Amino acid sequence: SILMVIYIGADHRGFKLKESILDFLKNKGYEIVDMGNTRYDESDDYVDFAKEVAKKVGLNPDDSRGILVCGSGVGMDVAANKFRAVRSVLAISPDHVYEARHDDNVNVLSIAANFTNESDAQKIVGTFLETPFEKEERYQRRLNKIEQIENEQL
Repeated sequence: SILMVIYIGADHRGFKLKESILDFLKNKGYEIVDMGNTRYDESDDYVDFAKEVAKKVGLNPDDSRGILVCGSGVGMDVAANKFRAVRSVLAISPDHVYEARHDDNVNVLSIAANFTNESDAQKIVGTFLETPFEKEERYQRRLNKIEQIENEQL
């Protein structure tokens, strides 16, 4: 049974790939919430969707995940990482995302639609959702230090 909620968002440059990822995830039985954009709008801004997804994941960082798609993936990644308890990775490959989950317990995945085809996106998303965090002491210690930085910003 999959209890995890997945929030997904994309701007116009990521819209087509987001729709394809949505279909892929629905077929796997995940609970998905589409935070938009729900239609193609070339004047939309990636920040608005990154914000909606990251706010949700930040409220429940252990039992939810976010997936963000824009042209380069960079805007989404930068915006998402501004939120407390959010750790976003800009996906390069399934192996890269495996390490990001395993070592750094990332909970948001940012995908570059301009450089990622549907097949690779599915592999990356699958790896992101299926890889557990390895709760080794050194990994947890490093995450605690990140949390300290967040707390110092308040």
